[in-house]
Amino acid sequence: MDDLVPPWPLMSAFLLASVLLAITPGPGVFYIVTRTLAQGRRAGLSSVAGVALGNLGNAIGAAIGLAALFAISSPAFTVVKYAGVAYLVYLGVRASRIPAPEARVLPFNAASMRSIFCDGFVVALLNPKTAIFFAAFLPQFMNPGTASMLQSVLLGAVFVAIAAVTDTAYALTAGAIAPGLTRLRGLRAFRYVTASAFIGLGIFTAAIGSRSGK
Repeated sequence: MDDLVPPWPLMSAFLLASVLLAITPGPGVFYIVTRTLAQGRRAGLSSVAGVALGNLGNAIGAAIGLAALFAISSPAFTVVKYAGVAYLVYLGVRASRIPAPEARVLPFNAASMRSIFCDGFVVALLNPKTAIFFAAFLPQFMNPGTASMLQSVLLGAVFVAIAAVTDTAYALTAGAIAPGLTRLRGLRAFRYVTASAFIGLGIFTAAIGSRSGK
């Protein structure tokens, strides 16, 4: 196990870089904040868990060479990227069709939490830029001569854990603001604001090219 952990100076640099990158808002953060403002803190935290699992999937994908495939195969990258964009647009269209009475925050049950979790997972997983980010970022902190796949998964998991903490902070902050929007939730226009946020996020994701974002 010790062979999988970089020397402390290198590990400390990795942790610092991870924190700085994790607090930088990206598509994942925007998705979590949008969910929280629209549906409350519990929905935001469920989104955090889904996004974290999706990011972990990308870290594992990078470790087994999926990122290399995306890097050399433009069609593969494009297909996965626009599948993610299409899913975000679908979420926006779905939000726009919620009847006005349901626009208010409703009690959550296990099914609704599971649905929000799955949405976050799919949004994060269908972001090939994240896998490419892991493939480019993690090797800079890996021990040469050590099993690269295991080391990559370990460092990727550490980064995902750090990002989950910062994403939780974003969700809690948005959750503190959300009660002030209670009156807006009763307005028909609020669902269109939420729908526009999801569709805008999809357009943003499509426009930022191959640059990585959480």
